[in-house]
Amino acid sequence: MKLLSTKATCNSHGQDSSYFLGWQEYEKNPYDEKKNPKGIIQMGLAENQLCFDLLESWLNKNPDAAGFKRDGQSIFRELALFQDYHGLPAFKKALVEFMSEIRGNKVTFDPNNIVLTAGATSANETLMFCLAEPGDAFLLPTPYYPGFDRDLKWRTGAEIVPILCTSSNDFQITETALEEAYKQAQKQNLRVKGVLVTNPSNPLGTTMSRNELNLLVDFTTAKNIHLISDEIYSGTVFNSPGFISIMEILKERNCSESTEVWNRVHIVYSLSKDLGLPGFRVGALYSNDDMVVAAATKMSSFGLVSSQTQYLLAAMLSDKKFTKNYISENQKRLKQRQKKLVSGLEKAGISCLKSNAGLFCWVDMRHLLCSNTFEEEIELWKKIVYDVKLNISPGSSCHCTEPGWFRVCFANMSEETLKLSMQRLKAFVDTTINVHNQSNHQSVKNSRRMSLTKWVFRLSFDDREPCGER
Repeated sequence: MKLLSTKATCNSHGQDSSYFLGWQEYEKNPYDEKKNPKGIIQMGLAENQLCFDLLESWLNKNPDAAGFKRDGQSIFRELALFQDYHGLPAFKKALVEFMSEIRGNKVTFDPNNIVLTAGATSANETLMFCLAEPGDAFLLPTPYYPGFDRDLKWRTGAEIVPILCTSSNDFQITETALEEAYKQAQKQNLRVKGVLVTNPSNPLGTTMSRNELNLLVDFTTAKNIHLISDEIYSGTVFNSPGFISIMEILKERNCSESTEVWNRVHIVYSLSKDLGLPGFRVGALYSNDDMVVAAATKMSSFGLVSSQTQYLLAAMLSDKKFTKNYISENQKRLKQRQKKLVSGLEKAGISCLKSNAGLFCWVDMRHLLCSNTFEEEIELWKKIVYDVKLNISPGSSCHCTEPGWFRVCFANMSEETLKLSMQRLKAFVDTTINVHNQSNHQSVKNSRRMSLTKWVFRLSFDDREPCGER
């Protein structure tokens, strides 16, 4: 008799992905400027640590919020007791206003349509439970966040069918790619329930164009399926073109509550990236479908946001002077840090996809591969992790269709650590290229030697006298 469930013993979590294996290697030998200066530098974790000083400054200036007080009086007992899983109204109001502010107040959100979850991971999984049956599929453009294999599939039984995007057009979504993915799902006898995109993209660090977003709305409308827009990096856009939310597209198209598409578009959000608070576990899903909101609210009891967290962040996000300054300064610092990464990569002879958002760059190392295969990509990745001591994420873990791309994060470390990482990488690239050049030079010499041998042999053969002529 089996003592454990199939879920407990199956290998569908995705933990064996190189994305997570890199983390494990980092945890065994983490870099520390003083304690372990030769350790592995973590460049595979998309955390935003650039504005902690702004958050800490606000906390120092607002001791009541940090001390769980209201008008100088403790509300610890009030917050310690059980709270309705609908969430604190003050926090939901502050959160949707923050979401609108990030989007330039071009769109507004109804606090009654938002469901709080313990991070975006929980929000995405909850949407899968609400929208799909086990065996149903969602289409995702490649490359995509490796964690989706866990978040969307592991417990829900849903399937992912890739929308194959390529570097030929900077990995943008095309109508042909959408249709091909839909046909591929049908060949696998999978019922497609929707399309899920990250905008801004993880791992590309780019925002979706207005044309792409309209294409998605047209496609999902024609197929009568859902559209999920994961917008957890919406506040990290630091360069033009700016961020366009899917809600802005619906507004431009005059979609209203009377249209079916209005109820089939859903948004995932979190404070993990924009505010740099992944440890607070604050996520949310937003939907105009009352039934989805009701079901998701019931499910949220499995992953609530603590009342203490909600109270603290309600006060912080309600401070409009603070949020205005934070959004602006955060984008400014991200732009500066991304520029330093790109500059360091260029000095190492490495280019990357032009990006305008996110906490990472999509880096092109195809020229460092010995052959154009994913096996060679993993071999290169192993050298970078074990020899160079940098944990970066290989494109294959993101289901990229082309070997040699890597996601490299830049906002989870100090400027000095980033500089060191680039020095390490440049030294490795210089050595690798020298080895390649020597190998190529030796190959040319061997080729010339072989050609000369053949020429001499052919000459001596041709000069022989015919038999019997002497």
